[in-house]
Amino acid sequence: MTSTELQSGTTADTPKPGIIDMKLEAIVIPVSDVDRAKSFYAGLGWRLDADFVVGDVFRVVQFTPPGSPCSIHFGKGLTSAPPGSAKVLYLIVSDIEAAHAELVARGVDASEVFHRDGPGQPPIKGRHPEGRSYSSFITFSDPDGNGWLLQEITQRLPGRVDPQDTTFGSSGELAAALRRAAAAHGEHEKRTGGQYDKNWPDWYAEYMVAEQAGKPLPA
Repeated sequence: MTSTELQSGTTADTPKPGIIDMKLEAIVIPVSDVDRAKSFYAGLGWRLDADFVVGDVFRVVQFTPPGSPCSIHFGKGLTSAPPGSAKVLYLIVSDIEAAHAELVARGVDASEVFHRDGPGQPPIKGRHPEGRSYSSFITFSDPDGNGWLLQEITQRLPGRVDPQDTTFGSSGELAAALRRAAAAHGEHEKRTGGQYDKNWPDWYAEYMVAEQAGKPLPA
């Protein structure tokens, strides 16, 4: 191994990044009562995509959370895992407090919003005081005990998103990004003497793309 390889933490045997798209399509969660689970996830406002029944031995129900490219499957004859054994299933939101309010309004027994100051740190009541991305959470469970964790992400870590592939999963997510861009642009105008910026659409676009891709934000 060369000194360069030691410093970079790589070797000649390090696998190259994959070039074939492999999009996570669905995850299976184990439930004991299919109709009860179906009622619960419909109550969350998730989209019902399918409910296929084959005799008495097989059934698959598919729901998709709003704005998500990945769905959930549950039913009969899908998995041997014990009901309720799926834990810490992540849902990403751009506004943790709005997400909490919606869950409560839908009758979900969700936890209060909490945050952590870093990975592995103890939970602290309330949203992160600085609004730090990746740091604020909510938890809730379905009737079987399958556990969900909502995490607020407004800016991805560098390298997590292709800057040429900026997307927003819903109109609400886009609106939240526009509000953050508007607030940042207000500070930008203060720094430039308070003059009206006729090129604000370009500045907004640059800010929103950089924020999602985890790149340095425009000043």
